[in-house]
Amino acid sequence: MKNILLLSDTHSHLDERILEYAQQVDEIWHCGDFGNMEIVQQLEKIKPLRGVYGNIDSYTIRASFPEVLRFTCENVEVLMIHIGGYPGKYSPLAKTEIQKQAPKVFISGHSHILKAMYDQKNTLLHLNPGACGKSGWHKMRTMMRFQINGDQIENLEVIELGTR
Repeated sequence: MKNILLLSDTHSHLDERILEYAQQVDEIWHCGDFGNMEIVQQLEKIKPLRGVYGNIDSYTIRASFPEVLRFTCENVEVLMIHIGGYPGKYSPLAKTEIQKQAPKVFISGHSHILKAMYDQKNTLLHLNPGACGKSGWHKMRTMMRFQINGDQIENLEVIELGTR
């Protein structure tokens, strides 16, 4: 079983609450818009980090992370794209990747809108953790925590970090 912290859109902001939650999990997944390499370095010091670059990320971050990340955690195939949309409104890149091979979990960021919804058509769980940084139009800073146990996603919870 793996405990996962899912975050996105830090936009160069990490506070103590984010770091506290990061210490409690096995892996940290970041869905883009890190903001700067210091964020990457801080997270990597705590736990293994997986992620994709976002539209605001520099060349250095883009050289360190892919645009599309497909991997298996336990027995769950995961697809992560920063600008991915959501069921019924996927981005062209997300549509293409999902059609190639639908994952069990599709993760996107970018919108700063927290979503957890099941895509019946593609039989996958879509997650967007919202934004945990302070830049953007969102009112509440959010992230998610969950467990992957074999082929099951369990104990999904939304973590509210307070207003930006």
